[in-house]
Amino acid sequence: MDNATTSVHGLLGTGDPSFRLDRVPVSAELGAFVERHWMTSWDMPAGRSASVTLLPHPCVNLVFDRGQLMISGVGRDRFTYTYQGRGQVFGIKFRPGGFQPFYGGPVAELTDQVRPLSTLWGSAATVFADELAGASGLDGFVAVAERHLRAHWPPPDTEVARVGRIVRALLHDRTVTRVQDVTERFGLSMRTLQRLFQRYVGVSPKWVLKRYRLHEAAALLASGKGGDWTELGYFDQSHFIRDFTRAIGMTPSAYMAALGDHGFGVFPTYV
Repeated sequence: MDNATTSVHGLLGTGDPSFRLDRVPVSAELGAFVERHWMTSWDMPAGRSASVTLLPHPCVNLVFDRGQLMISGVGRDRFTYTYQGRGQVFGIKFRPGGFQPFYGGPVAELTDQVRPLSTLWGSAATVFADELAGASGLDGFVAVAERHLRAHWPPPDTEVARVGRIVRALLHDRTVTRVQDVTERFGLSMRTLQRLFQRYVGVSPKWVLKRYRLHEAAALLASGKGGDWTELGYFDQSHFIRDFTRAIGMTPSAYMAALGDHGFGVFPTYV
């Protein structure tokens, strides 16, 4: 299976050397629906706080934070997480479309939402959270998570694989510059494609295409290679600048200046 369904960028900035991100692949038999496990951890001096800003991927995550186990739907806007003291957050990142067989309904219902996992799994979610709270180290978290995922593993769903193929085309294929390119390649009507993404991904294929290109643009700027907006599928520079500014919160030139002035940048992300 080609595991590259999402890009590896999206964490827009943290100059805190105590902030750590670890990513762990899932067991092979879980890979049809789940991309990876992740954990962030930090250890701040007393009285200090810091924050990290993220530009989410089109993926659902299960997130264990401060004793709560939550379903985090696809977020359409960047968000900032503030942290202090010593702590950690553990998560399970599903592939685009991969959470739907667990959920059962349209994943669009979860978009921009954070809900307790107990609303889906009932008391089993409480047991899951309690076992995570008692786990030791990242390996312990992963072992607990995979045991509970297997206990709730849904039947095979061929649509998940089809969504994965479409998402990989949106991510990797530079000849795909508009949604119509996808409908032609995969033999789908626009209406069918839209319905497929509403049910399985939670956002439109146009949103996914634009988000991936903006992730790539930010990563290129952070690497010092510059951002050639024509290579990202934009035919108008002003359109690119407008989309980048809306998503990142600053213009490309201001972002590049922030890179040099503050160590602000794009790093591997967990969403």
